[in-house]
Amino acid sequence: MAGARKNAPPREEVLAVAMEMIAGRGLENLTMAALGREVGMSSGHLLYYFRSKGELLLRTLEWSEGRLGTERGRLLAARGTARERLDAYVDLYVPDGPRDPHWTLWLEVWNHSQNADDDARERQAAIEGAWHRDLVALLAEGVSRGEFRPVDADRFGARLRALLDGFSIHVAIGLRGTDREQVLSHVKEFLDSSLG
Repeated sequence: MAGARKNAPPREEVLAVAMEMIAGRGLENLTMAALGREVGMSSGHLLYYFRSKGELLLRTLEWSEGRLGTERGRLLAARGTARERLDAYVDLYVPDGPRDPHWTLWLEVWNHSQNADDDARERQAAIEGAWHRDLVALLAEGVSRGEFRPVDADRFGARLRALLDGFSIHVAIGLRGTDREQVLSHVKEFLDSSLG
Protein backbone atom coordinates (compact mmCIF):
# COMPACT_ATOMS: atom_id res chain seq x y z
CA MET A 1 0.00 0.00 0.00
CA ALA A 2 1.48 3.34 -1.03
CA GLY A 3 1.88 5.64 2.05
CA ALA A 4 -1.09 5.58 4.40
CA ARG A 5 -2.90 8.91 4.67
CA LYS A 6 -1.88 10.84 7.75
CA ASN A 7 -4.70 11.13 10.27
CA ALA A 8 -6.14 14.62 10.60
CA PRO A 9 -5.09 16.35 13.83
CA PRO A 10 -7.65 16.78 16.56
CA ARG A 11 -9.86 19.82 16.00
CA GLU A 12 -8.58 21.34 19.24
CA GLU A 13 -5.04 21.34 17.84
CA VAL A 14 -6.23 23.08 14.68
CA LEU A 15 -8.05 25.72 16.75
CA ALA A 16 -5.03 26.27 19.01
CA VAL A 17 -2.76 26.78 16.00
CA ALA A 18 -5.34 29.06 14.36
CA MET A 19 -5.50 31.15 17.53
CA GLU A 20 -1.71 31.54 17.58
CA MET A 21 -1.63 32.47 13.91
CA ILE A 22 -4.50 34.99 14.18
CA ALA A 23 -2.88 36.60 17.21
CA GLY A 24 0.48 36.75 15.49
CA ARG A 25 -0.57 37.81 12.00
CA GLY A 26 -4.20 38.94 12.14
CA LEU A 27 -7.06 37.25 10.34
CA GLU A 28 -6.42 39.05 7.06
CA ASN A 29 -2.96 37.46 6.86
CA LEU A 30 -4.13 33.97 7.80
CA THR A 31 -4.70 31.67 4.85
CA MET A 32 -6.18 28.20 4.93
CA ALA A 33 -3.09 27.00 3.05
CA ALA A 34 -0.74 28.40 5.73
CA LEU A 35 -2.86 26.94 8.52
CA GLY A 36 -2.99 23.63 6.67
CA ARG A 37 0.81 23.54 6.43
CA GLU A 38 1.08 24.16 10.18
CA VAL A 39 -1.28 21.31 11.10
CA GLY A 40 -0.58 18.91 8.24
CA MET A 41 -3.92 19.24 6.45
CA SER A 42 -4.93 20.50 3.03
CA SER A 43 -6.70 23.83 2.73
CA GLY A 44 -9.62 21.97 1.14
CA HIS A 45 -9.89 19.72 4.18
CA LEU A 46 -9.91 22.78 6.46
CA LEU A 47 -12.60 24.45 4.34
CA TYR A 48 -14.68 21.28 4.60
CA TYR A 49 -14.64 21.61 8.40
CA PHE A 50 -14.86 25.39 8.72
CA ARG A 51 -16.50 26.62 5.46
CA SER A 52 -14.80 30.05 5.67
CA LYS A 53 -12.21 32.07 7.53
CA GLY A 54 -15.04 33.81 9.39
CA GLU A 55 -16.35 30.47 10.63
CA LEU A 56 -12.81 29.41 11.60
CA LEU A 57 -12.46 32.65 13.56
CA LEU A 58 -15.73 32.17 15.42
CA ARG A 59 -15.04 28.50 16.19
CA THR A 60 -11.59 29.43 17.46
CA LEU A 61 -13.14 32.07 19.73
CA GLU A 62 -15.75 29.58 20.99
CA TRP A 63 -12.99 27.07 21.75
CA SER A 64 -10.90 29.70 23.55
CA GLU A 65 -13.94 30.93 25.48
CA GLY A 66 -14.83 27.38 26.48
CA ARG A 67 -11.43 27.05 28.11
CA LEU A 68 -11.75 30.46 29.78
CA GLY A 69 -15.29 29.60 30.89
CA THR A 70 -13.98 26.54 32.70
CA GLU A 71 -11.33 28.63 34.41
CA ARG A 72 -13.87 31.35 35.24
CA GLY A 73 -16.21 28.77 36.76
CA ARG A 74 -13.41 27.42 38.91
CA LEU A 75 -12.49 30.92 40.13
CA LEU A 76 -16.07 31.87 40.90
CA ALA A 77 -16.72 28.62 42.79
CA ALA A 78 -13.59 29.04 44.92
CA ARG A 79 -13.76 29.85 48.60
CA GLY A 80 -13.39 33.47 49.57
CA THR A 81 -15.34 36.67 49.66
CA ALA A 82 -17.40 37.89 46.74
CA ARG A 83 -14.91 40.75 46.32
CA GLU A 84 -11.96 38.36 46.13
CA ARG A 85 -13.77 36.39 43.44
CA LEU A 86 -14.77 39.62 41.66
CA ASP A 87 -11.10 40.64 41.60
CA ALA A 88 -10.26 37.20 40.14
CA TYR A 89 -12.96 37.71 37.47
CA VAL A 90 -11.46 41.08 36.54
CA ASP A 91 -7.96 39.59 36.48
CA LEU A 92 -9.13 36.89 34.07
CA TYR A 93 -11.01 39.42 31.91
CA VAL A 94 -8.20 41.94 31.34
CA PRO A 95 -5.61 40.97 28.68
CA ASP A 96 -2.07 40.12 29.70
CA GLY A 97 -0.66 42.74 27.34
CA PRO A 98 -0.52 43.87 23.71
CA ARG A 99 -1.60 41.24 21.17
CA ASP A 100 -2.98 38.97 23.87
CA PRO A 101 -4.22 36.03 21.74
CA HIS A 102 -7.65 35.84 23.34
CA TRP A 103 -8.27 39.55 22.98
CA THR A 104 -6.90 39.61 19.45
CA LEU A 105 -9.57 37.03 18.58
CA TRP A 106 -12.25 39.23 20.14
CA LEU A 107 -11.06 42.28 18.21
CA GLU A 108 -11.19 40.28 14.97
CA VAL A 109 -14.70 38.98 15.77
CA TRP A 110 -15.96 42.48 16.61
CA ASN A 111 -14.37 43.79 13.43
CA HIS A 112 -16.26 41.19 11.36
CA SER A 113 -19.54 41.54 13.26
CA GLN A 114 -20.93 44.24 10.99
CA ASN A 115 -21.26 41.73 8.16
CA ALA A 116 -22.00 38.65 10.27
CA ASP A 117 -25.13 36.60 9.72
CA ASP A 118 -27.72 36.02 12.44
CA ASP A 119 -26.21 32.68 13.48
CA ALA A 120 -22.77 34.21 14.02
CA ARG A 121 -24.28 37.11 15.98
CA GLU A 122 -26.23 34.71 18.22
CA ARG A 123 -23.12 32.66 18.89
CA GLN A 124 -21.17 35.79 19.78
CA ALA A 125 -24.01 36.96 22.05
CA ALA A 126 -23.98 33.56 23.79
CA ILE A 127 -20.30 33.98 24.62
CA GLU A 128 -20.81 37.51 25.90
CA GLY A 129 -23.89 36.38 27.83
CA ALA A 130 -21.96 33.75 29.78
CA TRP A 131 -19.51 36.37 31.06
CA HIS A 132 -22.40 38.67 31.95
CA ARG A 133 -24.48 36.03 33.76
CA ASP A 134 -21.51 34.96 35.89
CA LEU A 135 -20.77 38.57 36.81
CA VAL A 136 -24.40 39.34 37.67
CA ALA A 137 -24.64 36.25 39.89
CA LEU A 138 -21.45 37.22 41.70
CA LEU A 139 -22.61 40.81 42.22
CA ALA A 140 -26.02 39.65 43.47
CA GLU A 141 -24.33 37.27 45.90
CA GLY A 142 -22.11 40.07 47.22
CA VAL A 143 -25.12 42.34 47.70
CA SER A 144 -27.18 39.62 49.43
CA ARG A 145 -24.32 38.88 51.84
CA GLY A 146 -23.89 42.56 52.64
CA GLU A 147 -20.37 42.64 51.15
CA PHE A 148 -21.41 45.13 48.46
CA ARG A 149 -23.67 48.11 48.77
CA PRO A 150 -27.06 47.54 47.14
CA VAL A 151 -26.84 47.83 43.36
CA ASP A 152 -28.90 46.54 40.46
CA ALA A 153 -26.58 43.64 39.62
CA ASP A 154 -27.61 43.46 35.94
CA ARG A 155 -27.15 47.19 35.28
CA PHE A 156 -23.94 47.41 37.30
CA GLY A 157 -22.59 44.32 35.52
CA ALA A 158 -23.32 45.85 32.10
CA ARG A 159 -21.50 49.05 33.07
CA LEU A 160 -18.56 47.18 34.59
CA ARG A 161 -18.14 45.01 31.50
CA ALA A 162 -18.23 48.11 29.28
CA LEU A 163 -15.49 49.63 31.43
CA LEU A 164 -13.47 46.41 31.26
CA ASP A 165 -13.94 46.14 27.48
CA GLY A 166 -12.77 49.70 26.92
CA PHE A 167 -9.69 49.35 29.08
CA SER A 168 -8.97 45.88 27.70
CA ILE A 169 -9.01 47.12 24.11
CA HIS A 170 -6.44 49.76 25.06
CA VAL A 171 -4.20 47.09 26.60
CA ALA A 172 -4.67 44.63 23.72
CA ILE A 173 -3.75 47.16 21.03
CA GLY A 174 -0.83 48.49 23.08
CA LEU A 175 -2.13 52.04 23.46
CA ARG A 176 0.60 54.13 25.05
CA GLY A 177 0.02 55.04 28.66
CA THR A 178 -2.29 52.08 29.29
CA ASP A 179 -0.95 48.81 30.62
CA ARG A 180 -2.47 45.93 32.52
CA GLU A 181 -1.35 47.13 35.96
CA GLN A 182 -2.80 50.60 35.39
CA VAL A 183 -6.09 49.11 34.25
CA LEU A 184 -6.33 46.80 37.26
CA SER A 185 -5.64 49.80 39.51
CA HIS A 186 -8.36 51.90 37.84
CA VAL A 187 -10.87 49.07 38.07
CA LYS A 188 -10.03 48.41 41.73
CA GLU A 189 -10.57 52.09 42.52
CA PHE A 190 -13.90 52.05 40.64
CA LEU A 191 -15.08 48.93 42.47
CA ASP A 192 -13.98 50.30 45.86
CA SER A 193 -15.92 53.52 45.35
CA SER A 194 -18.98 51.87 43.73
CA LEU A 195 -19.45 48.76 45.87
CA GLY A 196 -17.56 49.65 49.07
